[in-house]
Formats: sequence, C-alpha cells, structure tokens
Amino acid sequence: MAFFLLCSLVEQQKRLVLNLMPIPRQYFLSFFCQSYIVYMGDRPSDEISTSFLHTNLLQAAFGSDVAATKSVRYTYQRSFSGIVIDLTEEEAAKMAEMDGVVSLFPNEKKHLHTTRSWNFLGLSEQVKRSPSEGDIIIGVLDTGIWPESNSFNDKGLGPPPKKWKGTCKSNNITCNNKIIGAKYYNSDNLFSDGEFRSPRDTDGHGTHTASIAAGRVVNRASLYGLASGKARGGVPSARIAVYKICWVFGCSDADILAAFDDAIADGVDIISLSVGASFAKEYFREPISIGAYHAMKKGILTVTSAGNDGPIHSSIANIAPWSISVAASTMDRKFLTKVKLGNNKVYEGLSVNPFDLKNKMYPLIYGADAANTSSDMSSRAKYCMTDSLDSNLVKGKIVLCDLVGSGFGALNAGAVGTLMRDQYPFVFAKSFPLPASAFELVDGNQIFSYINTTSAPTATIYKSTEGIDTLAPYVHTFSSRGPNPITPDLLKPDLAAPGDNILAAWTLGSSITGVEGDNRIVPFNIISGTSMACPHVSASAAYVKSFHPSWSPAAIQSALMTTALPMNSGINLEAEFAYGSGQVNPVKAVNPGLVYDAEEIDYIKFLCGQGYSTRLLRLVTRDNATCSDEAANATVWDLNYPSFALSTSPSEALRHSFKRTVTNVGSPMSTYRAIVAAPIGLIKIQVTPSVLSFTSVGQKLSFELIIEGKLDKSLVSASLEWDDGEHKVRSPVIVFGSIP
Repeated sequence: MAFFLLCSLVEQQKRLVLNLMPIPRQYFLSFFCQSYIVYMGDRPSDEISTSFLHTNLLQAAFGSDVAATKSVRYTYQRSFSGIVIDLTEEEAAKMAEMDGVVSLFPNEKKHLHTTRSWNFLGLSEQVKRSPSEGDIIIGVLDTGIWPESNSFNDKGLGPPPKKWKGTCKSNNITCNNKIIGAKYYNSDNLFSDGEFRSPRDTDGHGTHTASIAAGRVVNRASLYGLASGKARGGVPSARIAVYKICWVFGCSDADILAAFDDAIADGVDIISLSVGASFAKEYFREPISIGAYHAMKKGILTVTSAGNDGPIHSSIANIAPWSISVAASTMDRKFLTKVKLGNNKVYEGLSVNPFDLKNKMYPLIYGADAANTSSDMSSRAKYCMTDSLDSNLVKGKIVLCDLVGSGFGALNAGAVGTLMRDQYPFVFAKSFPLPASAFELVDGNQIFSYINTTSAPTATIYKSTEGIDTLAPYVHTFSSRGPNPITPDLLKPDLAAPGDNILAAWTLGSSITGVEGDNRIVPFNIISGTSMACPHVSASAAYVKSFHPSWSPAAIQSALMTTALPMNSGINLEAEFAYGSGQVNPVKAVNPGLVYDAEEIDYIKFLCGQGYSTRLLRLVTRDNATCSDEAANATVWDLNYPSFALSTSPSEALRHSFKRTVTNVGSPMSTYRAIVAAPIGLIKIQVTPSVLSFTSVGQKLSFELIIEGKLDKSLVSASLEWDDGEHKVRSPVIVFGSIP
C-alpha cells in the first residue's frame, strides 16, 4: 500500500515521508516509487504538437482529472518525443499498450564504466591538424567538469561556433570559450552531502574523460611524480559541452535521455558517453541506444564505453550499430609496486602508489587473524571489509587481504598499509587511500605462507615505479567482451583504445580515491576503465570530422574501424570479441580510402530484420518508413557494417553471403584488390568481385563476401583487406560457435 500512496504524493510530501523512513535516502525512489520512461519516437515537426501528444496520452490513460495530478519528471521534445512519469505497475502495463508508445521501461540507474596515450596512438602534438578543429563540439555526458582545471583554459580560442545553441546553466560554474555549455540533470532530485547541485564535478570521472578527449596541453602534469609529462586531449582546440547526468547514486536513464535531447538540439558534433548498464537490452528499450539513434539522424556520432564486466562472455552492454562501442586496451607503461618482506624476499605487485614508507619495516598480519569479533562482519575479516577488522590488532601494521577492494576497511581499522591477493581478472594497477600493492594468487600465496611460518612477520611497501609492458597493446581483463547478446552477428565491441593507467585532469572537489579518510586533493589523477578508452575514440572521431565535416556518423565510424591496428589473439583468446577491429589509429583514419557508409534507411532495414513492425518504426521515425517485403526479409548480414560476424553450429556445413557497398573517399582513379587472410583448411572466404575500380570520389561499388566450410573449432578469426597500394581498408571476419 505504501508504494501506491507514495507514488501519488507531490515532491515536498515525498521528502517529508522520506525523513521518517528508517532506510538510506538513496534507496527511496527505487524501493517505493518507480518512474518509467515512455518513449514515443521522433518528435513531430513543431513543438506544440509534441506537447499535445503528451497531454493526449496522459488524458487517454488516466482521464483529465487524474492526468493533471500525475508526477511528470521530464518531457522530451527538443530532439525526440517522450515523457518520464511515476506509475504503478498496472498503470505502466496499460500505458505500454497505447497508441503512440514505442516502448515503456523502468527508469533505472546506470554506472560509470593522458600524458602518454596519444603519443602511443601516433597522434603527436606535431601531427597535422585541421583549421576547423575549433569548430568541433564534443558533448560529454558524465559527472560534470571542474572548469578551473588548466586542461580547460580557453587561451587563444575564439567565440563558440555559430551553430552552437546551448547554454551554461550554472550557479557555481563559469563557462568560457573552451567549455561552451554546461547543464545538469537530476530527475530524482536527491543529492548526497557534498555534491554540487550544478554541472560542477564532485566525482572526478567527468573531468577526467573530458580532458582525455579535448583537454588543452598542460606541461609537467603528474600524480605525485608518477606518469610525469604533458597532459593533453586528442583534439585540444575542440569545444566541450558538459551534460552532468551521473551522481553518487548512479546515472538515471531519464537523465541520460534528457541530456541526449538537449545535446542533439544544442548542436554538438560528437557525443561521448562513458556510461552503461550491466547487461544489454533491446534497442528501443535502452536509453543510450535511443538517444544515439536520434543523434545519428542529425549527423551526430555517439561513442560509448564497452563496460567493465570482462572477461565474461557477452558482458558488453552498449551494442547499437549506430554508435561505437570501445574496449579498453593497455599502453606500454605499467605501474609496479614492490613489497619487501622480513625475509628479504621482494615481490612486485600492481598499484598506483605514491606513498613512501621510506623503507621502514612494519608488522604484517593476515586479515582473518585480526577479526573484529564484536562485529557482525567478523567472518569477512579475511577480505578486510569495513568493520570486519579489530583496530587493536591492525593499527600500525600492514594487513594482507584476500580481495582487491577499496582499501577502506584496512584504513578505517588503522592499518599503515595493505597487501591484496586475488584472482587474475581483478588484479590491476589502481589507487588506494593508503600504501598498497595487489598480487595474483601465486605471489599472494607466497606472502600468506611467509606470515604463517614466521613468528614476527614484517614488510614494507615501496612507492610505485613505471615499467614497460612489451606486450601492449592488448585488451585488459576488466573490459567487457562480446558476442553481442542481442544481435550475435553484429560484432561488438567495435574498437579498442587506451583505458589503462590514464593520467588526466581531476576535480578538486574529491580526493584521489573518493574514499572517506583520503584527503589527497590533486589536479591530475591516474585511473583505468573503458570509461577512459571511450573519450580516446570520441576525440579520434572529432579529429576525423574536423577534416571531413560532411561525413556521416557511419562514414566516420567506418574510417576508424577499417584503419585500426590489428591486435593479437594470442594474448586475448576472445579475439575480436575483446578488441573488435583493433586499436584505434586516428591519423590513418583521416585518409581511409574507402568507407562503409550507412544512413537511417539502412538501420531501418536492419530493425525490420530484427522483428520491428512498420507501426513502431513510423513512431520512431515520424515518416513513411515501412517494413516492406524486402526490408522485412532483411537480416543483420545486409547492414553495411565495417565488420563481418557469423554465428553457427560447429557441426553443420555453412555457406553464407554478406553484401556490402564501399564509397571511394580516396584517389578518384583507384583500383582496390581484395586480400583475404584466413586460417588454412578451416573455412573458405571468397570475395566477388575481387577487384574494385573507381573513377571518381564518392563513387559506390558493391561486392559480396561468401563464407563456406564447416567450423571445427569454437572461433575462427579472418580478415578482408581492400588494398590499392596506398590504402589498406581492413575489416575483421569472425565465424564462431562459441568463444574460448
């Protein structure tokens, strides 16, 4: 009963009830009152009719009197049509069946998913740049921005481009000619203590991603001397428009769509979104996919992060074909943190540790031997969970934990440092609020054995040093993997980019780790994740667009994918399901030779093949789109995508055809020859015709790729490369029954 009563209360009444509730504030909305997103497709031609549609829908569902009392949180009408509204389950089920509704789904929470990285990608400071780079606007949907950072100074930049229609909504933030727009969204209207009720960044994540994409050049940047050098974004002259959608409690679907609605109408060129769900959803029940679709219609490319749920199969969440999904790869730099034990043995772990214990040895204890027996958490002491450790036993010591956690449990108990041992996927360099180093089980077990065989074990932790990773680039274990859970024969992720140990700007509103008790405030921080990989590709897309402002989102995506650096399946056994087409190569992408272009009609045919009806498509597009017999029989293999994927049974013979069209964007008179690379004796790949001769720029020619044979292993990687002697236009070809 409380659910129905609270859903009918106005906001002030909800807050009064909330203050009486014996539950944390952050659980209020999700526990008691569910808001729903009602997606109604493209907006009509005029704003008045959009509002009229919304009013009619509400009145038809509830009647005039009840509709007037309904809590509508958002109306989307600048770039597409929809509303966010509080509903009971019964009301939601009724509204979902009404005319004019494409989809209705709960408003859920999503989560947040470079001194050296740009040089590593070949985009040096001296690389050729387009004079129009300053006209490119990157919309960053994230946790906001710290505008005073040196990465966002506007020295030498003129006024915003005339196409810009956005605003700077601020009460404690000032825009300039670098940060030209700033807005924030909080449909729940709930804030934690210390959060800025403005586009200003409390968390640091948004500042970090924005500076990776378009930060100005800052000399002598580092984190306490680590990763010292120049910090800069990929397109330092590009403009940044900030849309703050993420808060301490997550990133609301309703807020994400509201930001898309504004960003599209404001005039951004690229949307960068390092946010995602924990699993993939059907295309028009996923707000990022919906927003990216409408952005594509307006010529705006959306770049998303693959997610940090790897290396689990099919863990990738952002999978729409009209946006780019980016995996996180490594650079040739890694951070190593040595630990010396009392027996003089030294073990080398991973962390970003700027602390210096000055070689002093401290007592070493295992977490389970320091359990806080007066706490309900005592059984979790071996993991060093909060309140699980007895501070009388831990204070002034280094504690060994059986989990790579935040470090707060050890810090809170008074430990001087912590060592962590864990399974391989969870061990990577990260910052902790106290001296720390993380180990895989082999070395971690050696440290554990030392504790158990020594009467007075001791240890010290050294400040991190920078090492060289000779195997780079490869995709990190945390990066989410394919196959695509919704459309297996559409290869995702599309690309890989540096996402490991990236130094970039940081907020002064939070510490290095954000952990309570960590008081280190820094202008630059080192963090890892596909969140860091995403803005590398966003900037690469902006770099390409600055040279080719008329190119479609699909053409830019194709240029980035077909010029990517092939990666090594010997390191990443999931092969293309880890890294897609390979590591992004922005300099080569400016001159790809050929592109696999696509327009809205191509995606409509794809959707028809996925089972969408003409009625739903017309609501999405607001035009005469139809699933004709030809379109209804279309499949994912007919989409003009720059990669080829085919799922099959290992036991059955196969013969499958892909039809593609390439557009010449290179030399007017050029002849390309098909070069197929495939394992001998497994499958046969034919390309017809095998030679494409162009006579003009913009000319389109089609070909067919045919795969024959029988799959006698779980996954076969191959490639098709069109070569004219100057350009190598490469597409991955993957045939799979399952992935290893």
